[in-house]
Amino acid sequence: MKARTLKKNKVNVITLGCSKNVVDSEVLMGQLKANAIEVGHETGESDHRIVIINTCGFIDNAKQESIDMILQYASERRAGNIDQLLVTGCLSERYREDLKKEIPDVDDWFGTRELPRLLKTLKADYRQELLGERLLTTPSHYAYFKISEGCDRPCSFCAIPLMRGRHVSVPMDELVRRAAVLTARGTTELLLIAQDSTYYGLDIYGERKLAELMQRLSEVNGIRWIRLHYAFPGGFPEDVIEVIAKNEKVCKYIDIPLQHISNPLLQNMKRGVTRDKTNDLIRKLRENVPGISIRTTLISGFPGETLEMHLELRDWVREMRFDRLGVFTYSHEENTGAFQLKDDVPAKEKTRRAAEIMEVQRGISLSLNEQKVGKVLEVLVDRFEDGNFIGRTEHDSPEVDNEVIIAAGGQHLRLGDFIKVRISSAGEYDLFADFIG
Repeated sequence: MKARTLKKNKVNVITLGCSKNVVDSEVLMGQLKANAIEVGHETGESDHRIVIINTCGFIDNAKQESIDMILQYASERRAGNIDQLLVTGCLSERYREDLKKEIPDVDDWFGTRELPRLLKTLKADYRQELLGERLLTTPSHYAYFKISEGCDRPCSFCAIPLMRGRHVSVPMDELVRRAAVLTARGTTELLLIAQDSTYYGLDIYGERKLAELMQRLSEVNGIRWIRLHYAFPGGFPEDVIEVIAKNEKVCKYIDIPLQHISNPLLQNMKRGVTRDKTNDLIRKLRENVPGISIRTTLISGFPGETLEMHLELRDWVREMRFDRLGVFTYSHEENTGAFQLKDDVPAKEKTRRAAEIMEVQRGISLSLNEQKVGKVLEVLVDRFEDGNFIGRTEHDSPEVDNEVIIAAGGQHLRLGDFIKVRISSAGEYDLFADFIG
């Protein structure tokens, strides 16, 4: 095969996994561009002959998706269709030595904190002054905004600390600077993300500073919406509730993964909360922020989950009427605390239980959506698709929540615009609307 110089080759970055990985890929791409290296994201163009796969290693399905993607491009590498294959991210951090033996066609493997070494491999310099600069892979009007890295929580089911390390908050002044850079390029919505957003500030300021951070970000010129994700329920800072209630730029929305409600399972999960404390937090949120939308995620089939515990969870979901909800089936991850427990719920039963909870949630979601019919709502326009404009309300995060489908009807709406619509009908996970201004 005729050798090609790396300088002439273009780089294709492929991102798997969560929104934290999205940000990491965007930072990587920004660094490559600053080094005059042409880079694309998940492009199918044949002249992108260097491929970097940013992997996920969280649960079995995500790991398998990452391995399948690596194997696909390893085959392309052997066939001479690409010149270089590099793998980074959580799977590479966690299983690097095993993967090196199993997939020798990969040119090099990098962990989650090895961006400078990855760049050096591509004959690029790591630009410290560009810290936080990114090439967005999302529409320019919204951006995932990572406020910290790693996690100090001891949750027994979670392998994140093994792959991402301990919690490290980004200094507040730096985050405000990064937000200003984004808004100067047209970003109006920040989606705050972290492994544990409510822990923000404890490591560098000695106290939780999430509420102050949200307030300062809201003062950045150009910001319209700030959306909070991945808020840990234990030790929840109540000043955050006040900011959500009083700051008009903070969406009346919170993503707060609760995982389960059975006290014995919460204890074995090492969540540091109980059913009563969880219910109290939900009550406080709803009482202090009327109309707030709460998104949560749950785990079905954790070791020791009896049928009675599952039914307790299902009935609690029916009682709580969450606005948004997702369910994972438990994944038995080595080197986690729960790995010492017997994975005693069969895979088919885990899936059945998860489906049963989601069936309850489908009915709740439809009922809540039908209550919006006839109402006038503000919507952020995300994209144009199949003759319709697709948008979201402040109660919906991209990709995981409801969408508002607006018939074009000759209207020429700009992506990123905030518009008024009247809801005409509702489905389980979509709202249908007419443009009114």
